[in-house]
Amino acid sequence: MTTRHLVDPELVAILDQFPTPVYTTETLPLMRAGSKEMLTRMAEHQPTFPDIAVSERLVPGPAGSPEVRVLVYVPTNRSIARPALLWIHGGGYLMGTPEQEDLMVKNMVSAIGCVAVSVDYRLAPETRHPGPVEDCYAAVHWLYTHAGELGVDTSRIAIGGGSAGGGLAAALGLLARDRGEIPLAFQLLIQPMLDDRTCTLTEPHPYTGEFIWTREANRFGWTSLLGQEPGLPDVSPYAAAARAEHLEGLPPTFISAGALDLFLEEDLEYARRLTRAGVPTEFHIYPGAYHGFRMVADAQVTQTAARDQLAALKRALGDPNH
Repeated sequence: MTTRHLVDPELVAILDQFPTPVYTTETLPLMRAGSKEMLTRMAEHQPTFPDIAVSERLVPGPAGSPEVRVLVYVPTNRSIARPALLWIHGGGYLMGTPEQEDLMVKNMVSAIGCVAVSVDYRLAPETRHPGPVEDCYAAVHWLYTHAGELGVDTSRIAIGGGSAGGGLAAALGLLARDRGEIPLAFQLLIQPMLDDRTCTLTEPHPYTGEFIWTREANRFGWTSLLGQEPGLPDVSPYAAAARAEHLEGLPPTFISAGALDLFLEEDLEYARRLTRAGVPTEFHIYPGAYHGFRMVADAQVTQTAARDQLAALKRALGDPNH
C-alpha cells in the first residue's frame, strides 16, 4: 500500500528527487557528505540579510566534553534587551549542522527581532545520549549567562527545533525545568522526534512514515542515539521526552506535525499530555504533509506552517521594542 494519493499535490513531485534513504553504519558517512554538498549548493542562492550579524562561537561544553560550536544571530539595529531563541537543527540525531537551517533561523530573527543561537551538537552514533542534549544545555546556559553581552532579556528565552532538533528541544525543556537554573519562556517543537517506542508499536499508524523518514530510519536513529534497541524500559526522558512521567512546569509549547509524518501520533499524544499537565499548548496538523515537507518552500502548506510558527513565537516572546 502507498500513501502517495494522500500527499498534498504541491508536495508530490519532489518525492521523485528524494528516493527513500537506507540508513546503515556504512551509508551514514556518504549521506552526511551528500547533505553537506547539497547545503553548499543551496547557500549560493540564499537571500542576504544585511540587518543580521552572524558569528561563530565556541562555548564551554558539558563537564569533561569538548567545547560546543554555535552560530549567533544578532539584529544589527539592537538598542534594547531582546528576546532570544536557542535553535536545534534536525537530522535524526545522525546528521546535520546549524548551517542547514540558516535561512529558517534568519527568517525568524528578521520577523521577530530576536537574538538566536543555533547549536552544533555532537551526533550519534559517535556520541550517544546524553551527549547531544548536554551540548544543547551548555549552549542555552551560555546564552543565559551571557545575556548582557548579547543584549538578551533573560525572561524571554525560547527553545526550539525540528525533527530530532524538536526532540532535543523537548528534552532540553525537561532538563532545564528539573535543574532549575534557566527559566524558559516557550518551546517550539516542529515535527518533533519524541518517542523511541514508536519503533516497537504492534499496530503502527497505517498512513504515516512512508516518505523521507521511515520506520526503518527511525529505528536506526533511535538505536544510534541510545546505544541499544529502542523501546526498552530504561530509556531516559532526557533522551526521549515522551518518556517523562510528569510534564507539569514546562513552558508554553507549540507543536506541529504533518498528517503523513511518522511522528504524528507521538506528537499528538505529547500535546494531549501537556494540556492535562496545565501547560498552555498549541498543536497544528497539516493535511497531506509528510516529514520534512518544509523543503518544498513554495507550497501553500509550507507557507501556512511557517506563518503559524512565526505567529506563535511572536505571541510568546512579545514585541522586542517593549
